[in-house]
Amino acid sequence: MRPSLYTPLNWFGTYYRMIQTSFIDMENMFELFNEEQEVKDAVNAGDLRLEAGRIEFENVHFSYVEGKEILHDVSFSVMPGQTLALVGPSGSGKSTIIRLLFRFYDVWGGCIRIDGQDISQVRDGGSWRRAGAAAPGTLARGPVSPGQRGGRQTRPPRWPRTRATDEEVQEAARAADIHDRILSFPDGYSTQVGERGLKLSGGEKQRVAIARTILKGPRIILLDEATSALDTETERNIQASLAKVCAHRTSIVVAHRLSTVVGADQILVLKEGRVVERGRHEELLQKGGVYASMWLQQQAGEDGDGKECGTEKAPGSSKGQ
Repeated sequence: MRPSLYTPLNWFGTYYRMIQTSFIDMENMFELFNEEQEVKDAVNAGDLRLEAGRIEFENVHFSYVEGKEILHDVSFSVMPGQTLALVGPSGSGKSTIIRLLFRFYDVWGGCIRIDGQDISQVRDGGSWRRAGAAAPGTLARGPVSPGQRGGRQTRPPRWPRTRATDEEVQEAARAADIHDRILSFPDGYSTQVGERGLKLSGGEKQRVAIARTILKGPRIILLDEATSALDTETERNIQASLAKVCAHRTSIVVAHRLSTVVGADQILVLKEGRVVERGRHEELLQKGGVYASMWLQQQAGEDGDGKECGTEKAPGSSKGQ
């Protein structure tokens, strides 16, 4: 008799806990609907008219929380087809500039323009984010390749909205130095990357993200530590490919490893949210300032132990920059 009594009671308790959990989840879901949206479109906002790809920051101030300003009066412009590099210590505001460009947040003061259009006055999400491309550190769940099956594209989230052929996908993978690695997987280009790309190594995730950026071929390219998890040889191969992709396109590159940005048209050195130096690589070395000091430290680290100083992530290097 006892087993006949215990088993139904056990199932009853299990279902009761499941129902209670579901009610709690529903309450949390409805609370999300009451959250106020931080970034709101202006009334009658239109799409961004992307033409040449000129980017302008004019006296931008920004803070994530009240009382701690991240960017202080930051101003710069990137002409169409030029490459701007953002360098500086962790927490200086480099990644914050990228987030503001994508309008994940609105600036607290100043203005950000693309081709003369204030991005706070254009429709958020659709027009601008489709126009630019970023090589993120995480990937959306889905197969490595969008491919085409039976003449119909199977595109997981964050792949370019394009009817790319298998040959074009593989060519982009070769440019990102990931084609041979993908072929070594049992499922090849159908390999699932897992949630946020957890089934791939750090270097593999970055190379797949770069391949997707190459495939999209956008007018504006944003790279935030796009090669930080790669070895030196692979990084050099990808740098050559990225140079071809970024040619005649406006690009902004965030980097700790200064050797990756020596060819940039303009380098901004950020420190504590302020632009302390700007110029080309040779000009900044001649000034003997912050950039020259960072360069000497990294060269000394490379000569000393075969590694470039800064290849290892500093605490907080991926957050709050």
